[in-house]
Amino acid sequence: MAEAQDKPKEPPVIRVVDIVRSFGKAQVLCGVDMEVYPGETMVIMGGSGCGKSTLLRHMIGSLMPDSGYVELFGRNICEMDEESLDAVRKRFGVLFQSGALLNSLTVGQNVALPMKEHTDLDESTIDIMVRIKLELVNMRHAIDRIPAEISGGMKKRAGLARAIALDPEILFYDEPSAGLDPVTSSQIDQLMTDLSKKLGVSTVVVTHEMDSAFRIADRMCMLDRGVILKIGLRSEFEEIRDGPPTGDEKTDLIRQFLRGDGDGPITRRQVGSEFEADILQAGEVSDSGTKGLFGRKT
Repeated sequence: MAEAQDKPKEPPVIRVVDIVRSFGKAQVLCGVDMEVYPGETMVIMGGSGCGKSTLLRHMIGSLMPDSGYVELFGRNICEMDEESLDAVRKRFGVLFQSGALLNSLTVGQNVALPMKEHTDLDESTIDIMVRIKLELVNMRHAIDRIPAEISGGMKKRAGLARAIALDPEILFYDEPSAGLDPVTSSQIDQLMTDLSKKLGVSTVVVTHEMDSAFRIADRMCMLDRGVILKIGLRSEFEEIRDGPPTGDEKTDLIRQFLRGDGDGPITRRQVGSEFEADILQAGEVSDSGTKGLFGRKT
């Protein structure tokens, strides 16, 4: 369980309650609890494979948990039929890691698509709205270009214009800085912050880029092996990052990740963590004459 926080008076727009999710024998989320409040930016961070993108996919309803549930706007989306879930999805936008633009459409057509699919607006009104959304992300000049003709950073901005096409109340970002140079990454961070203020949306950002995380976060959540180690204000994580080692393994693990240090609890547990057991198991397989690594009898 995350540590207790002073909560705003408004009810949360997102509640994640005791989410458990496994893929085969691997348990990816192990009883995750989280709340996101109106107008705040929550950054979910952790190393590769920690479960942060899986958690995001539960929040947007593309995955359902083995147990626990997710509430959006006070409603349990895990109990909804597809029609009800689609209605809730119209109230949030998602920026995927690659931008996820349709290559056969122009930038303007990509942004127009949600409006054509989910509103009764006429084409002239949609055209005006598309130009407004693109202007918000400084991409109006590229309205007639196709994704192959624009840079990675421009694709992210175009994807963001599409994410805000239906005036969402929540924006979800999956690794928004991935694959970008430092300057473009900083520009995307500034754009995200500006949009949050201008549109008054709640924002959830999944990232392992610490420079970006500390630029945009109001609160932060640290995931490790499917468990939340800490949820707190950005200032609390800054204090851990900038302070000395404490001797507490959990706190020092967070500190190592935030600082990007090469030595600490994360690296110590990786060194030889299951190597001996793996070697012994391989030996047992060989001795028993069962199939080895390449599917042949050994």
